[in-house]
Amino acid sequence: MKVHRNLLLVLFLVIVSCETKTKDKTEKTSKQIIKTEKVEIEKPKEKFDLETFSITDENVVEFLMWYGEKNKENKILIETEFGDIEVELFNETPLHRANFIYLTKKKYFNTTYFHRVVKNFIIQGGSSDESITQKERKAIGKYLIPAEFRSQLRHNYGAMAAARDWEKNPEKKSNPFEFYFIQNKKGSHHLNGEHTVFGRITKGFDVMDKIASQETDPGEYPLLNIEIKVSLR
Repeated sequence: MKVHRNLLLVLFLVIVSCETKTKDKTEKTSKQIIKTEKVEIEKPKEKFDLETFSITDENVVEFLMWYGEKNKENKILIETEFGDIEVELFNETPLHRANFIYLTKKKYFNTTYFHRVVKNFIIQGGSSDESITQKERKAIGKYLIPAEFRSQLRHNYGAMAAARDWEKNPEKKSNPFEFYFIQNKKGSHHLNGEHTVFGRITKGFDVMDKIASQETDPGEYPLLNIEIKVSLR
């Protein structure tokens, strides 16, 4: 009888020991599962790091095509003390559209003026004599945009086009920072095929006409600084 009791005690201790080991193993497994669930999956890196990236003539096309695919906006608002100008950028000129959107989001234009005015011809913006403008240009990069001439995009009244250097520029590449609007109601078609037209005014023609009427110095620079603020709309 005593042997039987001892046997039962041994069996009980074995069972308890097995349960304890199983419980410990289960708790360890649960902790391992919880730990595994906390591991974060790294996001794929972007092709271009916009915080440190600088545009050059070598990477300009690749970058603007990439940026244009990710930023498809084409409606712009230009605010001035004379009123607002609403602009549509053309999808037919993807490099110029992407570049203008990029500079807008970088707030580059907010350091600039309409710095050249020629009544019955153009108003030109995108530059200033402020040091901050030159600092911003340097940070963005030194580059030109390949021409995107399209026969259907002409220098009509209200057309938006890119300025460019005429000397030592046989490919007629565009200045990325400066743009102009055609203020001549008959258009300025002698510029077709010379400068890339990449947008048009949709609202605010009267504002453009007011700006074009401002008094200038002999260098066509307005005597009044016509500051601009450019944003998406």
